[in-house]
Amino acid sequence: MNEKSPRVIIIGAGIGGITMAINLRRKLHFDNFMIYEKSSTIGGTWRDNTYPGCSSDIAAHWYSLSSELNSNWDSHFITQPEIQAYWEDLYEKYKLRPFTAFNTHVERVDWDEKACVHKVTFYDTKTGERKEQFAEIVIQALGAFTAPYFPKDLVGVDKFQGHLWHSQQWRHDVDLRGKRVGVIGNGCSAAQFIPEIAADPTVEVINFCRSRQWFMEKGQYKYSRGAKWAFANIPFLMRIHRALIMLQSDIGWFMYRTQLPMSNYVRKAFTKYMKETAPEKYHNELVPSYPPGCKRIIIDPGYLAALHKPNVNIVWENIAEIVEKGVVLKSGEFVPLDILILGTGFYLIARDVAFRGRNGLTLDQYFESQNGAMAYRGTVFPGFPNVFSVVGPNSLSAHTSALFAIEVQSNYITKLIKPIITGQTKAVEVTTEATNKYNSWLGKRLEKTIFLDCLSYYRGDNREGVRNVTTFPGMMATFWWNTRKPIWNDFKMMGGEKWMKQRQRKVSLLRFGTLMAILSLSLSLVSKNPQVSTTLWSVIARFKPTMMAFFN
Repeated sequence: MNEKSPRVIIIGAGIGGITMAINLRRKLHFDNFMIYEKSSTIGGTWRDNTYPGCSSDIAAHWYSLSSELNSNWDSHFITQPEIQAYWEDLYEKYKLRPFTAFNTHVERVDWDEKACVHKVTFYDTKTGERKEQFAEIVIQALGAFTAPYFPKDLVGVDKFQGHLWHSQQWRHDVDLRGKRVGVIGNGCSAAQFIPEIAADPTVEVINFCRSRQWFMEKGQYKYSRGAKWAFANIPFLMRIHRALIMLQSDIGWFMYRTQLPMSNYVRKAFTKYMKETAPEKYHNELVPSYPPGCKRIIIDPGYLAALHKPNVNIVWENIAEIVEKGVVLKSGEFVPLDILILGTGFYLIARDVAFRGRNGLTLDQYFESQNGAMAYRGTVFPGFPNVFSVVGPNSLSAHTSALFAIEVQSNYITKLIKPIITGQTKAVEVTTEATNKYNSWLGKRLEKTIFLDCLSYYRGDNREGVRNVTTFPGMMATFWWNTRKPIWNDFKMMGGEKWMKQRQRKVSLLRFGTLMAILSLSLSLVSKNPQVSTTLWSVIARFKPTMMAFFN
């Protein structure tokens, strides 16, 4: 490890942090970094969420790094243990253990303007010992589904005398057999674990539904030995398979557009599936009034079929309060319970790390000043030099692989930090103008979507807000295109003015050479065929503004 080179600190050893560390080692051949992880193991979301039936709702070959394909996935959709094992294998493959500090909770990250470094304050979660470390670059990779969400309107949680937990903190030591189990929420997590716990007929499940959800058929299947062999041995076959999954998935974006008819077709198809699968007595309550996709669509893991079981019941009436032995509904009815499980989702924006940038401004204060979380390309924030975020605001997808967004964003960060690591500049900071322009573009695209037609976690932690601060309003191919390379004119450099000027000269020379080549070819065509002249000059006149912008 070269201590003279800039130091990088990655906060979080989930899939975002591991992907970022792999990029540092594989693409930049850089080893002066450390991952700070508050837990004792890696994995983030897939380490913490171990509830029965936990799995990805994205196809396995699409939910893996493009540089680390796996020919041995067991099925089209994979379970939590398979995903966790995949990341543990990558962690060992790239020998990241010496670069990880476990049981280390980062509290504060303070920018020192004069020294162009961050002071990172952290403590050992076992001993409580506090320490400080200085780093030129800090990358937050805290994940989107790691902090359990406890709704403020659930009154009396502390009163309950039975076992109570959030699905993300599953109590595997509690035996559910013969118990009366209440489940609050019917989103993705609850829809996965309810069929699993209800498989035991001695477990009575009462599902308190706070809102309606759209379900679609899962279409699960297993890969045969022959398919796995073919993926491993036939060149490009696995990549073609992955590309087809990506294409099919990304086309789904168009159902979120208000000006296109695809949403109506999807609504009819989902309604048909739900009514064919669920008990008739629930049809009127189950089917939502909002358009599909306004909330996360649930790839049905067997939840609708489980509603036919005599030991599963749905309660649509709102809960007034939680009491010692159960819950009291708004009507005053008391529902006795032995166990209460919250399937109420996650905090997406709030973080337990305080970032302080230039002029003492915190990241939370910046978000408040913008009426919600906001970033440039979901990755960087004005006023916060050398702070980079994996899974930042408006970087996730409502319709396809979050892992693809993480990989794309990690590649983008790798390109942004390269001039710092190579000593060409001391700090990189996005401008306020570029951030506002980008978010204005986002806002206009979001206005043409169905995301504001209902309340959902896409609005971040303020579920009643008016902005979608989570979802990128477009295909993931568009997100990749936007982040494929930095637009350096959107950034301010500290100590890198010489590098910027040299780079601008190279770009100008390249553009000048390209323009001269086009003009030379055009003149050659004109000289050989004078009749082309009129058409050529009309085309040049039409595209003159674009050509001038390209040249400048």
